[in-house]
Amino acid sequence: MTMRVLSVRGALPEHRHRQEEITEYLAATLARADRSVLERFHRNVCVETRHTVLPLREYARLGDFGRSNDVFIRAGVELGARAVVDALKDVGLTPADVDYIVSCTVTGLAVPSLEARVAAEIGLRPDVVRLPLVGLGCVAGAAGVARLHDLLRGRPDGVAVLMSVELCSLTLQRDDASVANLVASGLFGDGAAAVVAVGSGHPLARSDDPARPEVLASRSRLYPDSERMMGWDVGSGGLRIVLDASVPDLVRRHVGDDVRGFLADHGLARDDVRWYVAHPGGPKVLEALQDALEVDRDALGLTWDSLRRIGNLSSASVLHVMADTLADRPPPPGSHGLMLAMGPGFCSELVLLRAPDGER
Repeated sequence: MTMRVLSVRGALPEHRHRQEEITEYLAATLARADRSVLERFHRNVCVETRHTVLPLREYARLGDFGRSNDVFIRAGVELGARAVVDALKDVGLTPADVDYIVSCTVTGLAVPSLEARVAAEIGLRPDVVRLPLVGLGCVAGAAGVARLHDLLRGRPDGVAVLMSVELCSLTLQRDDASVANLVASGLFGDGAAAVVAVGSGHPLARSDDPARPEVLASRSRLYPDSERMMGWDVGSGGLRIVLDASVPDLVRRHVGDDVRGFLADHGLARDDVRWYVAHPGGPKVLEALQDALEVDRDALGLTWDSLRRIGNLSSASVLHVMADTLADRPPPPGSHGLMLAMGPGFCSELVLLRAPDGER
């Protein structure tokens, strides 16, 4: 039983900045930050431009976690709603057609959750089934696609939407001079994305368009003794990043075997994968991923390009890469692809994709 991805759309805030502009602003506002160290970290992350939900000068006025979170809710609803509506319009569907909505975020707190607030804004049905994913971090884009697949296996005629909203700029700690915070200040950006999918029994699942891939299977992997590799410490000032420098080593150690085992369970080998949709975790993580997958840089070229243009958007990033892949490099008919991301836990998510070949 497969699921068909019909549409993937990204949404970015209006404020776009060159990396040098952000570096200059943070050098003047981050307490105890060594300017030369900050500049070096910001150069090394391979990001040229990023989007932020506020103009740079307004971040100093936020004051505390409560005000930052208020902005997260207000702006997150607007950005998430835009991504969902655009993705639905792409395929001639409306919010009233949606049976399931899965939301993911790790950069703010909202109860009711973001998808409940978006439901009222755009007109989702009162009986829409909601599934908020909170705390999965960067892995949640791929994990969210996998959860859509799980849901639609039980409702083959259904329509499901994934909505990712990440406003990473609102989590920056201005009193934290740690390496993790300085790296994060150069790496992460703001953005949202949405995926529209249907079950195998839906009329729109009959499309032969290679830019509407099938999801065949997924696998989750949680690594032992890795809880402090990535995540947040939550305190009175908000969300303080935890980011261990050994993440690339963990990727090299585990991901290659995980991928080989996953593919083998579906009668495939690494050479059967013709295209990749990978999360842009950062240059060292991407280099480690290339080593683990035994592929060259070009295989992850769109991921590198996304990192350069918009930075790491946490869970939304892999969905932006997927949108770029389907728009700019539609996969060959009948070819297999692999979506993969990693995040707090430490964990990974693998999603096996296949472009339709017209033989249905």
